[in-house]
Formats: sequence, C-alpha cells, structure tokens
Amino acid sequence: MTYVRRLAMRGVAAPLLLACFTGAMVGMGLFTFGYARGSSYLTDRPEACANCHVMSEQYTGWMRASHRKVAVCNDCHTPPGIAAKYGTKALNGFYHSLAFTTGRYPDDIRITSRNMRVTESACLKCHGDLTAAIRMGRGAGSVPDCIRCHRNVGHL
Repeated sequence: MTYVRRLAMRGVAAPLLLACFTGAMVGMGLFTFGYARGSSYLTDRPEACANCHVMSEQYTGWMRASHRKVAVCNDCHTPPGIAAKYGTKALNGFYHSLAFTTGRYPDDIRITSRNMRVTESACLKCHGDLTAAIRMGRGAGSVPDCIRCHRNVGHL
C-alpha cells in the first residue's frame, strides 16, 4: 500500500493537500505583494512599470516624451472600464511573471497583438479628430496603424 493511500485511508490526505495549497498561495502572495511590489501594479503610477529593470528604458523614454504631460502608462496600455483594465493588467502580469520566472523574455521588449489593439484603440480615443480623415480615406471601419509610424511617440 502506498504512503498516499494510507494517508487517504486515515483521512489525512485532504487536510494535508489543503494545507500545502494554502501555504503555496500565501507564499506566492507574500512574494508578489512583498518582494515584487505587486500592489503598485494596482495603481496608475508609471513608476510601477519600472519595477522591472527590463522596462526601465520605456519608462525613461516616457519621462522625456511629450505624452508624459497628458498620459500615464495605463492610458495607452489598458482598455477603458474597470473590468477590462484590471483584466488586462492581470493577464499581462501573469505573462510577465511567467517570462521572468522562466527566464524566457526577449531583451528587446515586443508588444503582443492583443496589446497592440488596445494601444491603437487608445490612440484613436485621444486623437480621433486628427485621424478621422485617414480613416475615411481607407474606408468605413478601417483602423489606422498608428504605432507603425509613431512607434516611439510615447517612449522616445
């Protein structure tokens, strides 16, 4: 008879598994909100984006850019609405932490196609009047590729 089967027969397995799971969750929470300053990601402060050394170049570029006076990171990189905003932040946070934990992240940060759509939408939200003629010229429902030409506007 295996050790786990004997524990299960004694009614110890379920509480033991629950204790292990609870310990793991508490440990990850302490790491995330203690060492990794996880609570800073719940704010709109751009400094939170620079918690990770990989983003320091983007943060420094934003500090020098014209958008610094009118927008913070979340204005361009999260969709409007509380659920969509924090859903995006949670999804991105998961993938960022996975990449850093496994060491699988590129030196040259690249935007995902989903985040590109979010950012393009933010461009149109703020600059809709300026881009109206461009969109009309391309046909109804077309979306200009703002970032293709204006890649470094927010991050000099």
